[in-house]
Amino acid sequence: MAERRVIVYPPLETGGRRVRVDGEILGTAYSQQELAFFLQNQGIVDRDEWSVRTCDLIEWRGGGPDEWEH
Repeated sequence: MAERRVIVYPPLETGGRRVRVDGEILGTAYSQQELAFFLQNQGIVDRDEWSVRTCDLIEWRGGGPDEWEH
């Protein structure tokens, strides 16, 4: 199976970050917990913060896992 590609975009002016998996926008996450929920529903990570912090499939743009506000 091909490796999945996850992009977490820079924080929006209104807060939160857009999340894209394999070219499809999943939505806007406002925390690591919400990001973990999105990715768990895609079968990419376990549903917790640590999974998001350590997942090598995530490309963080405009800041790492602690950046959620513009």
